[in-house]
Amino acid sequence: MKRILWLIAFMFVQLPNIAQANALPVDAFASLPDVSFVTLSPDGTKIASLIRIRSDKVDGQILGIRDINTNKDIFPVQTDNQKFVILSLTWANNDIVLIKAKYPAIRRGVPTTETRLMKYSLSDDKISSVFSKRTFSRFQFVPQIQSSIVDYLDNDPDHILMSISGLSSQSQYESVIQVSLKSGGVKLKQYAEKYIEDWITDRQHQVRIGIYRDDTSYRIYEQPQANGDMRLLWEFEIFDENAIWPIGFDHDPNILYVNAYHQGLKAIFKVNLTDPDLTKELVYQNEHYDVEGQLIYSTLKQKVIGIDTNIEGEFLFWDQDYIKLNNGLNQVLLESHNVINQLSDDERRYLVYSTGPIESGTYFYGDRDKGELYPIAYRYSQLPPEVLSRPKKVNYNARDGLAIEAFLTTPKNTEAKHLPTIIFPHGGPISYDSTSFDYWAQFFANRGYAVLQMNFRGSAGYGYQFMTSGLKNWGLEMQNDVEDGAHWLIEQGIADPKRMCIVGASYGGYAALMGVAKTPDLYRCAISVAGVTDLEYLVKSSRGYDNSKIVKKQIGDDYDDLYQRSPISKAANIKVPVLLIHGTKDRVVGARHSEEMYDTLNDLHKSVKYVELENGDHYLSNNKHRLTTFIEIERFLAANLGVK
Repeated sequence: MKRILWLIAFMFVQLPNIAQANALPVDAFASLPDVSFVTLSPDGTKIASLIRIRSDKVDGQILGIRDINTNKDIFPVQTDNQKFVILSLTWANNDIVLIKAKYPAIRRGVPTTETRLMKYSLSDDKISSVFSKRTFSRFQFVPQIQSSIVDYLDNDPDHILMSISGLSSQSQYESVIQVSLKSGGVKLKQYAEKYIEDWITDRQHQVRIGIYRDDTSYRIYEQPQANGDMRLLWEFEIFDENAIWPIGFDHDPNILYVNAYHQGLKAIFKVNLTDPDLTKELVYQNEHYDVEGQLIYSTLKQKVIGIDTNIEGEFLFWDQDYIKLNNGLNQVLLESHNVINQLSDDERRYLVYSTGPIESGTYFYGDRDKGELYPIAYRYSQLPPEVLSRPKKVNYNARDGLAIEAFLTTPKNTEAKHLPTIIFPHGGPISYDSTSFDYWAQFFANRGYAVLQMNFRGSAGYGYQFMTSGLKNWGLEMQNDVEDGAHWLIEQGIADPKRMCIVGASYGGYAALMGVAKTPDLYRCAISVAGVTDLEYLVKSSRGYDNSKIVKKQIGDDYDDLYQRSPISKAANIKVPVLLIHGTKDRVVGARHSEEMYDTLNDLHKSVKYVELENGDHYLSNNKHRLTTFIEIERFLAANLGVK
């Protein structure tokens, strides 16, 4: 197999010496990916991607487009991820790449994240908004979100359908507009309806499904065509077990695929909309985990051919052609999760993303006619499999007997005994960890630490009962699950109880601070990156947003109780050093959380350091911020756990 690094050849970084695997530079883990958002043009002849660039003057990302036939590259767009952050790249047609980006702003005193959709035309060599300058003159207000694509209109490459607010009599709700990719002009296709926040089209590009939300109540409506008479299909409350979420249509406009619970776990069903009983026919389930994901639709064959599931990147195909293709990939790319994430219109050329426990990510270009598969870019070029530590799945029981699944990563070529240890709860908290590549865990393991990541109650993926057991449970049994994992690791002889630190980001940052506040003798230090410190403030600050009642249903609305379940209320209990890191433009968890926690700990003469990331967001999107964060973490851990 040839090894062709088309997309990153111009910024090639020499792979590390395997013998020096235990001394990799911080930026091998902390840098933004070398390449991301790799996407194939509809005719299969061009590849666009977002490429990291590094020099004395620039540290950012650039849009790269490679013509496969001519081997020529262009690099028309660059960002340092401070003023705006690119969120995705997509080909609208063979000439135009759509670029979704975000930036922080303030509306009526409320911090917001604004999104925009830009287009780059190869023929014009020009980047511009998808909208013309006059588009918003007919709107009631300039919309905050200007990037929601409803349908790429494969039968009409010069237009796309987008949902957008600010138009028509129900201006605060979403309309569907047709946008010309040539002129930027728009045409109203679907009027906004009160409380409908999302629209789904069928394969004939008719606006068919409306998703209605009023506070925490949802309804799913269907109509025969845009602006038709709507009928109610299902209604439910957020976090209810009877929730039914549409995920897309088959070629038959009456066959709708949905995600719903089956025997306590999420599964994929299809429903015939002509059936008066709306009977759900089971399509795919997993006996142990929730199944969610996106439909894989073949425009060529005009049918759904499979599902891109959330389970370790698993693809499930039921079309024989793609079963054979997928099986062939798995035979060649061993020990990896191989995702066919894009096909050309004729389905003869395709892109594959391969990742896994010790595979940091490789993109492949495949040609079915030639029977060839070429690696074209490494996501993290300094992290080949040879230098990574293999995580393993472990299980322990919480103090009330609940089974907890966790993932243990230990330093490579080191016996897992009496190790300095990082307890690393995930963010969300309705999310999950797995054995998939995790640059945080790999960084810690490379520095000599054992790392335990647990899916505490409230995590996603384990069914309805497990997820809902985390509602209004911050700081209670959810926290106990984390603590019990730490004790289990000590009991197994893996963790050195005198050298254990708890680290987390977002909700994980909250759990880290609560860990040293509730069990002040268990850990030797705590690190919170963009962490929540005051639940009362978190819930109250959601008042300016339309999901405030969902926040209350998830976290709680008894403010006295919320404050008592907050790290800031228990700061006096903390006896170990604390590191706080936060971006000033964080629109998910405001920097005030870390600022006030720092002031409180400092006033109590506690050992605390606060690192402020100027203009930083919640996701460490800027490379300098990410590198600063990892350098500070490394120094802090070395100082407090005695690892050099």
